Amino acid sequence: MKFTAMTPDLYEYLLAHGKNSDPVLDALAAETGERFGGAAIMQIAPEQGTLLTMLARLMGARSAIEIGTFTGYSAICIARGLGEGGRLTCCDISEEYTALARAYFEKAGVAARIDLRIAPALETLRALPASETFDLAFIDADKVSYSDYYEAVLARLRPGGLIVLDNVLWMGQVADPAADSDDTRALRALNDALAKDPRVDAVMLSISDGLTLLRKN
Repeated sequence: MKFTAMTPDLYEYLLAHGKNSDPVLDALAAETGERFGGAAIMQIAPEQGTLLTMLARLMGARSAIEIGTFTGYSAICIARGLGEGGRLTCCDISEEYTALARAYFEKAGVAARIDLRIAPALETLRALPASETFDLAFIDADKVSYSDYYEAVLARLRPGGLIVLDNVLWMGQVADPAADSDDTRALRALNDALAKDPRVDAVMLSISDGLTLLRKN
């Protein structure tokens, strides 16, 4: 096996050698931590944000959906990567968290690209026009529902489109037989299923808490 174990010093080196920072995102991360304390762990890591922007740009994505917006870090990163006239639909159920997101959408200059829907994501998806499809999707919400989100999004993804799933390593618990929480079991089952799903090409990356990239065939 070939891999490099991550240490705090090596992680700082990694961050320093990518374009993983800007004043708006740094301010958002800081304010999220100040206002929401331990819940700030739900925010994506800086290098994940950089990757989302890059993926959107590489794909030439113009239509994207995000399930689980929290305070808006990932949404800003995706919106920045969309092509001219691009739109991002954001799904979340928290007015409190997304109030901060709305403020930073304005500060980042991407508010006009984002349609934030406060409702259960599956309801939002069902309410969209039948013809509406997406180039790119990011799923980072309640883990027990990941499989339902995946199926609903895949049905609306264009051929060649990309789904990105966060937290697929679940702090290492997916590979720990003793870990048996509802979230762990749900992620473990989905990870097993995606590795065999003929509808997609899949790769799992050990970035932050794990990302799986799924390209629709």
